[in-house]
Amino acid sequence: MSGHPIEGLMKTAMENIKEMIDVNTVVGDPVESPDGTVIIPISRVSCGFAAGGGEFETSGGEGKNDPEQSPFFGGGSGGGVSVQPVGFLVVGNGSVRLLPVDNNVIADRIIDMAPQLLSQLQDIFSRKETRSRVTTAARPATIIE
Repeated sequence: MSGHPIEGLMKTAMENIKEMIDVNTVVGDPVESPDGTVIIPISRVSCGFAAGGGEFETSGGEGKNDPEQSPFFGGGSGGGVSVQPVGFLVVGNGSVRLLPVDNNVIADRIIDMAPQLLSQLQDIFSRKETRSRVTTAARPATIIE
């Protein structure tokens, strides 16, 4: 006994998705730089598929009780794959580092740099204040009568 036609649709979708996704999709091929550092791309892979269909009787209900005539079948299937870069493994000089590609990393760096930025701003403003005191003291007073 042959399987239902929807099984064929699902099998085709799954086989095609399986061909698109392999281990090299998640952990990419290593790239070696001239200094000997090896860079390996890391990605997040998401996939999904859907299949559906329905059986339809012949017009007028003819052949409804006829086991030789199977109902008409209509169906479809589809799938999709999403690949998002996560980061890079950098192997070299006796160390392994993960360089993330996430946008939150920029915010983290700004937060880490905030104390240094504030102290630099304080230095700039204190220099301006010192200069304005010097120029005010050096300027002769104007008397209006």
